[in-house]
Amino acid sequence: MNKDIYIKGFRNLVTAKAMTELYEENFKVVSKYVHATSRGHEVIQTAVGMQLEPQDFAYPYYRDDAMILAIGMQPKDLMLQLLAKKDDPFSGGRTYYSHPSLRDSDKTKIPHQSSATGMQAIPATGAAMGFWYKEQLEQQTDNAVVVCSLGDASVTEGEIAEALQMAALKQLPIIYVVQDNGWDISANADETRAQNAFEYAKGFNGLEAVSIDGTDFKESYTTFKAVLKTVREERRPFLVHAKCPLLNHHTSGVRMEFYRDDLEVSKLRDPYPKFKQLLLEEGLTQSEIEAIETEATQLVASHYKQALTDDDPTPDDLFTHDFEETPVTAEAGVRTPQNTEKVVMVDCALFAIEELMKEHPECLLYGQDVGGRLGGVFREAATLAQKFGDHRVFNTPIQEAFIVGSTVGMSAVGLKPIVEVQFADYIWPGLNQLFTEVSRSCYLSNGKWPVSMILRVPIGAYGSGGPYHSSSVESVVTNIRGLKIAYPSNGADLKGLLKSAYHDPNPVVIFEHKGLYWSKVPGTKGATSVEPSKDYVLPFGKANVLQEIWAQDQKETISVITYGMGVHWAMNASAELGLQDQIEVVDLRTLHPLDEETIMKSVQKCKKCLVVTEEPSNNTFARALAGKIQENCFTSLDAPVMTIGSENMPAIPLNSTLEETMIPSTAKVKAKLEELLEY
Repeated sequence: MNKDIYIKGFRNLVTAKAMTELYEENFKVVSKYVHATSRGHEVIQTAVGMQLEPQDFAYPYYRDDAMILAIGMQPKDLMLQLLAKKDDPFSGGRTYYSHPSLRDSDKTKIPHQSSATGMQAIPATGAAMGFWYKEQLEQQTDNAVVVCSLGDASVTEGEIAEALQMAALKQLPIIYVVQDNGWDISANADETRAQNAFEYAKGFNGLEAVSIDGTDFKESYTTFKAVLKTVREERRPFLVHAKCPLLNHHTSGVRMEFYRDDLEVSKLRDPYPKFKQLLLEEGLTQSEIEAIETEATQLVASHYKQALTDDDPTPDDLFTHDFEETPVTAEAGVRTPQNTEKVVMVDCALFAIEELMKEHPECLLYGQDVGGRLGGVFREAATLAQKFGDHRVFNTPIQEAFIVGSTVGMSAVGLKPIVEVQFADYIWPGLNQLFTEVSRSCYLSNGKWPVSMILRVPIGAYGSGGPYHSSSVESVVTNIRGLKIAYPSNGADLKGLLKSAYHDPNPVVIFEHKGLYWSKVPGTKGATSVEPSKDYVLPFGKANVLQEIWAQDQKETISVITYGMGVHWAMNASAELGLQDQIEVVDLRTLHPLDEETIMKSVQKCKKCLVVTEEPSNNTFARALAGKIQENCFTSLDAPVMTIGSENMPAIPLNSTLEETMIPSTAKVKAKLEELLEY
């Protein structure tokens, strides 16, 4: 190895070490916000960071400040984040120290990093899968690799297994670097794991692993260099297990003296004196080594002094980058082409995706059973794999977390994934990624890494689907800020919203009611529609006054606010009552953004309001909406805002009589309308 490499590596180590020591010396100042440092881990982090290139992607974890410095960032950059300053280059003061998000052209790319341990493994593997996909299309990736840094305790998590499984299955160009210090927080390895990461990796066929001394710079650098070369050339996954001591607190808020009983033993493995001895063996003098240390210490002190005086964010800074601007702001294209027949709702979605895939090679579709053999359990992906290939439309394992979270990495490398959760009932394993990674990436990266993806979710009850294939979950998802959410009631809207979602740089969840797919449920023929033109787009946040009435002072009038299947119950109920001129029906179409202007205008005109949902109505989106309507329209109302939904029971039973008793219907909505008319 070149002597300059040793010097560069040592300079990086002593810079990170000096930062740790400065933070301890100024604990009362810097501990306002929780932070962790790399003390004891500096060598392996430095060896990795020094060798990454601008085309590569890195997913550090929260004590990887030495790796971030080695990639090319300055101490002040990290200190601005430590102190949550306005000019924090990673997040603008929004997230913790050593949580980088970096998109500089001359440096390794770092998408948004969360604090939840191990959560980065799935997005990182998604980025590697993105490179794999691009290479199937023969697009240039410059042999880019992904490095995912993990703590050893996180490797016991189920989502790590999902990531490793897909990396091994698809042979993805990713290196998992596991820094093993033998501790969780206060729980040690003997308490928390059956084997270390190197031993664990042996269970994944196609994932090669090595175990090294992460305090030995020569071993760490040369081993990682060899692994990196292999992955660049052979495009297959590796795991590097690096043993190192934790020589500082778990975080500034959890002090090592609270629980550690191995501190003296750990200090014997300190990489700092080992590296100094290595430099002496390479011919550097003691004075040359001390000069490097002095220079690093002075640099750190100077940068700290500068960072302290930088501005804090202003209150206005809170309200930026929740979403990036979408190009689709108005309805466009032909919604109802002439001389065409109506098609079922599921076909509108199928044709929309086919058109997108023909036009955009970066568009791909994956999920459970969407591949060529079946084309989706609802045939919502039928023929797509045959038309576009198994690399563009493919099955995944039963891994909802991976399906959802991998889109973060896919989007980061420039792709547009459309993914499916087979039933809304099974979205729960994916919520961790949807909340922690997908929804917050844009905001916490200060706009650098919006996640452009579409998550399709078949939802709702019909035909005795039973307790695990019938649930409505929109209230949970609408409580995840940072997502756009659609819930169309007909095929034309579904196609227009899918097209709009594709061009949106933000994450979109589309709920698609299974009972409307084929219009097999009595009274849902209105879900069929003439298929809109190829260029038809429908903007989010624009409700449709499907059945519009005029203001009438001499008659009782009602505004029904609803979405999905509720639209059909409302339309059928008003027709059975013969009161189409007294009942206005507003189809929300999207639950976020919400078209509050259209809603309030309708309610103020009609003076009575019924919110219809399929969810059990307590503690739901519908109840919250009813409260918002009551608050905004109170002086216009002639009756309380009422809500109808499913019965408030834990699950939808299998028996058809019990199912019918559980969920709303045209008859139930009709009775509620009559009650409200008489109020």
